Amino acid sequence: MNSSTSDLRHPAGAASPAPNGTPADTYDLIVLGAGAGGMTAALVGALEGLRVALIERTDRIGGTTAISSGTVWIPGNPQQRALGVQDDATQALAYLDALVGQRADRSLREAFIAQGPRMVDYLDARSDVRFKVYPHHPDYRQDLPGAAVGGRPLEPLAFDGRRLGAHFEQVRWPLKELMLPGGLMVTRGEAARLLRGPASWDAIRLGAALLARLLIDRLRHPRGTRLVLGNALAARLYQGLLDHGVDIHSGTRTSQLIMTDGTVRGVVATHQGSKFTLYARRGVVLAGGGFPADPQWRERYLPSPTPRHTPAAEACTGETIRLGLEAGAVLGQATGDNALWFPCSIATRRDGSTAVYPHIVLDRAKPGLIAVNAAGRRFVNEAASYHEFSRGMYAAHRESPSIPALLVCDRRFLWKYGLGMIWPRALTLRGHIRSGYLLTGRTLADLARQAGIDPEGLVHTVNTFNRYAASGQDPDFHKGESLYDRNNGDEAHPPNPCLGPIVTPPFYGVRVYPNPLGTSLGLRTDVSARALDGGGRPIPGLYACGADMHPVFGGEYPGAGAQLGPAMTFGYLAARHAAGAADPAPSK
Repeated sequence: MNSSTSDLRHPAGAASPAPNGTPADTYDLIVLGAGAGGMTAALVGALEGLRVALIERTDRIGGTTAISSGTVWIPGNPQQRALGVQDDATQALAYLDALVGQRADRSLREAFIAQGPRMVDYLDARSDVRFKVYPHHPDYRQDLPGAAVGGRPLEPLAFDGRRLGAHFEQVRWPLKELMLPGGLMVTRGEAARLLRGPASWDAIRLGAALLARLLIDRLRHPRGTRLVLGNALAARLYQGLLDHGVDIHSGTRTSQLIMTDGTVRGVVATHQGSKFTLYARRGVVLAGGGFPADPQWRERYLPSPTPRHTPAAEACTGETIRLGLEAGAVLGQATGDNALWFPCSIATRRDGSTAVYPHIVLDRAKPGLIAVNAAGRRFVNEAASYHEFSRGMYAAHRESPSIPALLVCDRRFLWKYGLGMIWPRALTLRGHIRSGYLLTGRTLADLARQAGIDPEGLVHTVNTFNRYAASGQDPDFHKGESLYDRNNGDEAHPPNPCLGPIVTPPFYGVRVYPNPLGTSLGLRTDVSARALDGGGRPIPGLYACGADMHPVFGGEYPGAGAQLGPAMTFGYLAARHAAGAADPAPSK
């Protein structure tokens, strides 16, 4: 695999740009967007015997998937059977009914529950897309009937990027702040093992093995080639596209859908200033990732104060949704806040770019941290899911300024658990303090003044919280009471793995803001992922999946991987429908 960059963008057999919009080639299926949903649609289409083209606006493959955890939420998945779980589909539907209610078409979640396991089986049998089950990763809303204690989220297996040859350079990098020095990726479980430190032989062995691999990789590559998390999922799908002859047009922008007699027949696109046309016999799949990266769409559809940043891929600007609307598709009913939220801290990197760091599970649930608003008061269970935590910020902000919120901890917490972009056992904090990312004070009042929040309020809040930590009970917000909370806490910290005192100076704080990783307002579709017009009729030849499709869960977030699970499932269904495989693929 020694293709040049231009070969990667227009591989052998793919269409070359033609002048004056002249048709350059004809495919069975054209997919717009190289995230998990789009690549699944393209791969399944190719496996079904279709000639497939995939168009990606950027020069990198993977979209937001590549910078995510790569977790895929699939109730009733094949690996649950090995855990002894029976009839999870029934329980999962009850859970989603309780969580989603009337906020989304029930037939879509029924299709997701029925077809998600078949999608996993299909890819396992016919491609190199592989997962392993998280047996102890609870659903986010443990207060609802049907919530599972684990088994529904699937983690992609690690992937050797060297298998991609020259194509490895096309895989989008993960967030730099989530990689170890030198470009090394580790899973959440591996990070926990490494943090046991030099007293653990397991940590020493793992660290030595990872370091040795990285040193070899850096002789030829700018980062490690051992890919995990979302990078592994993106690379596995990308490898499938290359293996099965999908023509990939990266660095290419689609400006128009071609329609004849109400049917979508192809696309007009531009690459390096040259416009060309591709025709599609069976259809076009919109999978551009929603609109989290577009300031105008955010201003129009997201709550106030409008988020200024997103950790999502930069091309997720709603362009493919716009194409669908121009073809006669319609948006679904607003889901309230229209986004899937992450609390993020913001920093400026040395190269001047903006780092948007999602505070997912590594700090908020640990004992010895609170989140406060401008009054210095807590306003939410800090261990709640990132989606619910962010919603809590917006809800509290209506009464008292809570955006940004301040995550507060002491020196012991920072050393043991880290905070945001600051890794545990960091030997120096000067750069973070000098940049203003990390606020610090010898006393809580000093920290409050640095942060511009009420000093008396913060002191009172911490004193109250310390009493709660001693008792192991949080009567205000119930932190650490649910299985989900405790799973992300510190199991070695009694009596409550999520409650610990804040007592050892100096004290530290990091500001966090609600930011959309994905959006939850998209094009209405049916259970085959066909885009619908204003009368509820399918538009022939037009499909949507991922964040371009109106959400199956009505803007709710049931568990880890609840974005990628439906994206891949409905990408699979779109391709199967386009290929004429109307009946569901048999489950193994």
